[in-house]
Amino acid sequence: MERWMAYALLSMFFAGVTSVLAKYGLEDINSDLALAIRTLTILVLVIGFVAATKKYDDLSVVTWKQTGLLVASGLATTLSWVFYYRAMKEGLVSWVASIDKASIVVTLVLSFVLLGEPITKTVLIGGGLILAGLVVLVFK
Repeated sequence: MERWMAYALLSMFFAGVTSVLAKYGLEDINSDLALAIRTLTILVLVIGFVAATKKYDDLSVVTWKQTGLLVASGLATTLSWVFYYRAMKEGLVSWVASIDKASIVVTLVLSFVLLGEPITKTVLIGGGLILAGLVVLVFK
């Protein structure tokens, strides 16, 4: 198995665990406060990872374009998480997480249009099945 695939599978697993832990953690507190606690934890851990692995050396080669794109990605992540936590506070984890994971359809379209990634039959079928699953779940 290629390393990126192992990372993706680990990401999938931890994202699933995250949703259930978040739902429990939201009990009796505001969703924005819960997100702030989660985000602070992420900040501390990621800075620790960068420091421990001495990856901060790459800082000297970061361009303004990369900085802008990463800041924009951070803004999109913030909005995604704020709405995700608000939805988790009020909704069922199984529904909210499924709808959230359907973001892969948005990712696929943007990867075709903006990144020029190949549109294959396999990707279209997979994306279509994800979209169909979302429709079945939401409009049962």
